Amino acid sequence: MHEHPVHGHGTDAWADAWAVAVPVAAVVPLAAAYLLLARRAGRTARRSRDRWRAAAFLTGCLLLAVALLPPVAPFAHHDFRGHMLQHLLIGMYAPLALVLGAPVTVLLRALPARRARRLTALLRGRTMGLLANPVTALCLSTGSLAVLYFTPLYEATTGSPPAHWALHVHFLLSGCLFAWVIAGPDPAPARPGVPVRLAVLGVAIAAHAIIAQLMYGGFFLDVRAPAAQIRGGAEIMYYGGDIAELLLAAALVAGWRPARRARPRVRPATGVPAR
Repeated sequence: MHEHPVHGHGTDAWADAWAVAVPVAAVVPLAAAYLLLARRAGRTARRSRDRWRAAAFLTGCLLLAVALLPPVAPFAHHDFRGHMLQHLLIGMYAPLALVLGAPVTVLLRALPARRARRLTALLRGRTMGLLANPVTALCLSTGSLAVLYFTPLYEATTGSPPAHWALHVHFLLSGCLFAWVIAGPDPAPARPGVPVRLAVLGVAIAAHAIIAQLMYGGFFLDVRAPAAQIRGGAEIMYYGGDIAELLLAAALVAGWRPARRARPRVRPATGVPAR
């Protein structure tokens, strides 16, 4: 580990204004689009499920705003603990809330039938089937953390604003993909059963914990930050990641509807199951 600050972005007024304007310009339209589509889809506040889903999606937007705006964003620019807090918000907590809002279902119901069929065909395509595989989602979300922190990639993102924003986008999209595949209420192509998804989630929890412990001990790490920041960031990753993954497991179990076995019809007179 090397002893110097993590990020090196400018602090002039123009950069500060830009840093606030970009997240606001991204998050506010996202929330507005969801509400507009939900209204067009005929969802109303009278249905409790629609209310909960809208609340979940708006919570996800709020978490994104918290992660990308002061005080978290400036904290993340000069302290590795802030970076890790930002990573958890963008890559784990916000995706879970956004996915629980069932945005694809809302979009399908809001679109004209012809466009909805096209979107459904796209979702059922081979590419989406490969992308929606739990192992693929696991590699893109949790697996990419090892590449980020144990190679020079992290240092490359801290010195380049475009790369830094690209990292945020990757955190968000890979987190949404994993949350959708594991527990999302939206339909997914070839989604495996709950036991398989729980097993994949267990692997993600173990991998997250191992990466955090290696980071705490400074093993294989390629991050230039003071040791105290590294250890603090590892603790945030370890405990914060556990809570997020337990919430994801709770969402999976809560949405589980075991298939009912058809009961054999019994002949009233004989008690013999009817064919």
